[in-house]
Order: sequence, then C-alpha cells, then structure tokens
Amino acid sequence: MNPRPSVSRRFAVALAGVTLMASACGGGDDSSGPGVTSAFDDTGDCGIVVDMSVSSEKIDVIKALADSFNAEKRKVGDTCVFVRPQSKASGGAATLLSTDWDTAAEGPEPVIWSPASAAWGAVLNQRLADQGQPEMAPPDSTPFMLTPLVIAMPKPMATALGYPEKPVGWADIARLATDPAGWAAYGHPEWGPFRLGKTNPNFSTSGLSALIAQTYAAAGKTTGLSTEDLANPAVVDFSKQIESSVVHYGDITMTFLNNWFKADRRGTSLTYASAVAIEEKSVVDYNKGNPDGVLSPGEKPRVPKVPLVSIYPSEGTLYSDSPFYVLDAPWVDADERAGAELFGEFVQQPENQSKVLEYGFRPANPAVKVADPIVKANGVDPDQPATLLDVPQPSVMIDLLDAWAKNRKTARVLMVLDVSGSMGQPADGNDGDSKLDLAKEAAIDALDQFNPEDEVGLRVFTTNMGPGQDEEFQDLQPIAPIGANRERLAESIRNLIPQNATPLYSVAQASYDEMFQSYDPTRINAVILLTDGANEDANPEDDQQQQETLLENLRKGSSGELSKPIRMFTVAYGADAQTDALSLIADASSAAAYSAKDATTIAKVFTQVVSNF
Repeated sequence: MNPRPSVSRRFAVALAGVTLMASACGGGDDSSGPGVTSAFDDTGDCGIVVDMSVSSEKIDVIKALADSFNAEKRKVGDTCVFVRPQSKASGGAATLLSTDWDTAAEGPEPVIWSPASAAWGAVLNQRLADQGQPEMAPPDSTPFMLTPLVIAMPKPMATALGYPEKPVGWADIARLATDPAGWAAYGHPEWGPFRLGKTNPNFSTSGLSALIAQTYAAAGKTTGLSTEDLANPAVVDFSKQIESSVVHYGDITMTFLNNWFKADRRGTSLTYASAVAIEEKSVVDYNKGNPDGVLSPGEKPRVPKVPLVSIYPSEGTLYSDSPFYVLDAPWVDADERAGAELFGEFVQQPENQSKVLEYGFRPANPAVKVADPIVKANGVDPDQPATLLDVPQPSVMIDLLDAWAKNRKTARVLMVLDVSGSMGQPADGNDGDSKLDLAKEAAIDALDQFNPEDEVGLRVFTTNMGPGQDEEFQDLQPIAPIGANRERLAESIRNLIPQNATPLYSVAQASYDEMFQSYDPTRINAVILLTDGANEDANPEDDQQQQETLLENLRKGSSGELSKPIRMFTVAYGADAQTDALSLIADASSAAAYSAKDATTIAKVFTQVVSNF
C-alpha cells in the first residue's frame, strides 16, 4: 500500500489576516534560510538562471537534484539552464511574494517556489486576491514529495497504550491529557503527567495540520468541517482537553526534537514530553540519530536510547505535499518558465523521485514505491495512513484559528531584559538606533501576540540598581493578565535606559526561583531572558560556580515525575552576547535559545520567541 493524496486533497487554506512569520524548522516546518546557497553562486556559462525558493526541510534533496540537473547542461533553445535553490520559510516566502520581495535582503525573486504544503500557495493567492492582484501559485501544481503528520511517541509509552495492536488517536490523547493519574493509569507513575508538544498553527505547517486533525476527531468527521462544528460545546471541550497538556507551542518542531534528543542522552526523555505532533520524516531522522535532519561536517549520528514511534491517528491525518509552483509572476520570463518546467519534469522522473527516500520523504510519483527508510525499523509504517482528511474551507480555517486562540493553553511569562550600558551602543555599529532602542520596539510589538488571558510581567536587570544602588534587577510590572496590563507594560519598556553591567547568572537564577515557587500547572510557565553580554558582576571569580549551580537547578526542575517545568527561552542579542552560556541555560530548562547576533533582526527573533506561548 502506498497512500497518496490526490490533487483535490491539497490544502486549500486562506488565512486572511493571520501573521505567518519565517521561522526555523525541520520536518514540514521551515526556517528562514540564508540567501542563495554558496555552492550555486557560479552559474557558469548558462544564460538562463532559474531561482528557486524551497522550504528548509527539503533544501538538501533539492540541492542534490539541482546539482545533477545543472551537470546535464539542459537547454531551452540554444541556451543552457541553471537551477539555483535557496532556503526560505514557506510562510515567510508567502508574505514576501504577496508584499515586496527585497532582493538585497532575501536573494533573487524565485521562478519556482516549493513550500512545505500547498496551503501556502492558497495563502499567497488569497492575499493577492485581497489586494486585487492575480494569482501567482498555479492551482494545478504537481506535488514533489510527501510526508504525513503523525503523533510521535517514545516507544515504551506507545507500547503501554497497546500500539500498534490497538489503534490510538486524538481521543486517546484527550483522555491522557485530562487523567489526573497521568501515566500511573498505565502502570508508570515515574513518567509523570502526560505532556504534549505542538507547534503554533499560525506559524507552523505541522501545528496547523495537528489542529485540523484534532478538530475533525472532536467533530467525528473526515470532511466538511463547519463553523457550526467549532461552536459545538463538545468540540470546544475536546480541544481544551488536548491543549491543556501542551508543554509549550513554538514556531518550530526542532525545539521539541532537539530537547528530546538531549533528554535521551541524560536518561530523561520519558519525562520531557510524552508525544509531539510532527511529520513522519522527522521520526525517521530522529531514530537514525539525526534529529534535525542535517549532519554537519564531521558530525556522526547517534542512535537514541529510546526510539520514537509514529502513531497515525485512528481518526485520520494529513499530508504535507511539497507542491512545485512555477510562479505566474511579472519577473518570470518565457525562457525562465521553460527552464523551470524542465526541472519540474526532471524531479518527477522515477530515478530522481527515488532520491527523496534517502531524505526520509515519500515519493509523490506513484510509479515509485515507498521503501527504505520508510520502514517499521525506523518507527514508521509504509502502509499508513489509512485515512486522509480533507482541509476545511478557507472561512472555516480562519474560524478554526480564532477558536484555537481561545482554546489554547494560556501562558505565564516573565520578560527579563538586559539594560546594561552596552545596550546603548548602536545596533548596526554606526550611528543609528541603539540596541536597546530596537529591543524596546521589538518587545512592545511582541506584546500584541499574547492573548488577553496570558499573564506577563517585566523585569529589567543591570548592576547598581534601586534606591541604594545595591540591586541587580527591578520588577517594573508584576506578572498579571496582559489584557488589562498591556499599555502599562509598553510604557515601562519605552522608558528603559541603558546603565552599568550584566549580572547574568544571578538574575537568571532569581527569575527561575520566583517562577518555580509560584508555578501554575494550568499554564505554560516561562522566562524570556534577553542579554547582549556575558556575566559581569562584582565577583568574576565565581562565574563558573554560578553557572553550574544555575544549570543544575534548571535540570532538576524540568525533569522527573514531580517536575515544575519553567522553560527559559534565551535571546543572544548583538555580536558580543555570550551565545554558548545562553544555549546552556535554554538546554537545561528544555526550552530554546535564539540568536539575534545581528542586532537589527531582533524584531523577527522576538516574534519567534513569543510564538512559543
């Protein structure tokens, strides 16, 4: 069996008014890649250059295929064609294509666009239609490769549920999420409560697919989800049950997979997360010892101690289909279009479709059978999924996302911002805005991403603070519902001024301790820690001990059956930020570290951070 979605099953989603930001990813989620891949800078003597924007999870296979294609020197007329791929987040590319593609910042405008799913093509076309412009993504585009959404679960946990002999679906997840006994109900109290990892559906393909799938399960349907279904109290309650178990959200699946992998090395993978909604390809990569799907030079895969199992929800699931759009765009000329079509035909050839298997995807060409690594030994089942879901109508999708915003797990977040003297330095190294100026603007804008029910507080830190100039931090706004507190938070941020040094470790420890002591199990509990420097307090000789104590406390608090996970999301801001130390802090709390080494990118990075809540 080789289940494949028909063209009619493509995502047909119009997310009018939804902000879809570029983000890093693996699986079917995406990352903002760099510009044109350096290996493709030299186009040789080819006069037709076909630029291609590709979602990051498949950039490696596309690069390999482009290399092969370019080596053949295929021609349009008498002129050879050169395909030049670049990695670009699906949502980010859709936004750029519908607004203004800045070639200086983003690389060349694409002739071919291959997002993670055809959902993004529909998003692009809807945005253009709303502006009175013609469609750009052809509706009859051919899928390039496939990967279904699965519920990934550590094998011992899947076995405890009776899988695969017993079907498991979203209804089982809902029951697990609300059972106060947690895994003790299955004879494993040491695993603690059920914890689910899901990405934010406003940012992530896997998050959007999971939301669709769980809502269909709640409604008892596989097609025709309606706005009336979303208002059904039983559907609302079902959704809230699932969301109640979420560890945190996020813009990327890689956060969960990398944290899982690190926890596996420490022997705590079964208490970090019980399940994560990801794509099948990511399970293959994880079980082969390569959770991000990319091996750096000299890096060797390390097979996990506890492998993952792909659960194909009994109620049905969806495919990410990687469409291959030759864009109907004003910058695409006839020769580029012809060259793009040659490459489109090339990648569909059976010998080239076979290559997608090497990267953990299923071929879209039905002439090519699903084979290794899509095998049970890698935690996946080539005979699944048995049931495919239709994507709701665009208007229902908008209502679905609105409903998720109401039903999702709320957050309790302490924003901890560095206001040391170095934050007053120019962000671009010249005479423009300071790092603090840009950080304040980014933080204020990010406040709008929180729900009114989310609780947010503001702490700033530097040395010699307070009336006696003997404090290391000050709480400018207590943690409180942001709905009534948003403007006060914004005003406090606007008034920040840079001063003195950076007591990083002591402030991080104090912030963690406060959140731990006031832990709210009904919310996502987290700290956002932004700094542009290294630890600078009055006692540099104890820096190492401070760091070790902090990391040990973070690890203890975020693992074990009685843990109170406080996720500390760190932002390394500016060229001098202590990236390694901040990564260790994030890793120890099973969160994620973000980098804005180029200080002018802080707005985008702040948006990525807040997407976790």
